[in-house]
Amino acid sequence: MGQLVNGAWSDDWYDTKSQGGAFVRPATRFHNWITRDGRPGPSGEGGFPAEAGRYHLYVSHACPWAHRTMIFRALKGLEPLIDVSVVHPDMLSDGWTFATDFPGATGDRLFGLPFLRDIYTRAVADITTRVTVPVLWDKVRGTVVSNESSEIIRMFNSAFDGLTGNTADFWPADLRAEIDTVNTRIYGGLNNGVYRAGFATTQAAYDTAVAGVFDTLDWLETRLAEKRYLLGNRVTEADWRLFTTLVRFDLVYHLHFKCNRRRLIDYRNLWAYTRELYQMPGVAGTVHGPHFVRHYHYSHDGINPHRIIPINPVLDFMQPHGRG
Repeated sequence: MGQLVNGAWSDDWYDTKSQGGAFVRPATRFHNWITRDGRPGPSGEGGFPAEAGRYHLYVSHACPWAHRTMIFRALKGLEPLIDVSVVHPDMLSDGWTFATDFPGATGDRLFGLPFLRDIYTRAVADITTRVTVPVLWDKVRGTVVSNESSEIIRMFNSAFDGLTGNTADFWPADLRAEIDTVNTRIYGGLNNGVYRAGFATTQAAYDTAVAGVFDTLDWLETRLAEKRYLLGNRVTEADWRLFTTLVRFDLVYHLHFKCNRRRLIDYRNLWAYTRELYQMPGVAGTVHGPHFVRHYHYSHDGINPHRIIPINPVLDFMQPHGRG
């Protein structure tokens, strides 16, 4: 993974020893907000108004956190307003790079830089931070707006509505408290839980994390037996935050992260629900399975030291889902 320390690159993996073998995800650094008129948002400073062509999104097709932002960009009709650069799926000693020798990796379309870390130091020369995706860049102020996916998708949800006329609302006011409660459980047990299982370096840390993964999946399977979507009959932010983990589960997390008690396709309701979300307009184009498989198995040599890429199951996300 690596990190920047006072602007200098250091190829350091996560420190699990100090956490008893457990993986602890570090906090993100940038928390500014785009708002309709540029006034300050829930956190960060003002001066980031919604404008067509002003912002650039850096993503990895492999990363579920970045994938969230690509889904919202598609669902909210933001493709013409916000352009994108896609990093290479291999994340080795230089971290995320803009190499282009893998289908779908675009290079840095904004500056032509070689590494994602160069975007961070362009914003703050002496920055100390992990270099993660997504990154939302402001071309006018020459800085990072945010590298926190949960905040970027809420900006995309409403800030540009006046420009696009797209008023689809995935964080409706009447459901916000319940969405946040569901998000919290899914994040801890599943979204981040698979990483806590996969990156654990002691048996105890793994056992705790993987138990949480399957407790959460079992809870979701029961919930979806009674509800079409997580909050009822409306698709919300909570569904899309869950989807990006589910769509990777059998391809990556089941094998590579040792979350192998059951597969996604063994859950009748969750598997049908995942297929339904995948088949919604605009979503399939954001799913890049070859990037998932290549990134995880090739980049994590602590887990897969010979970098052998498995053949993986063939999943038919377009199979009729029978819901509705």
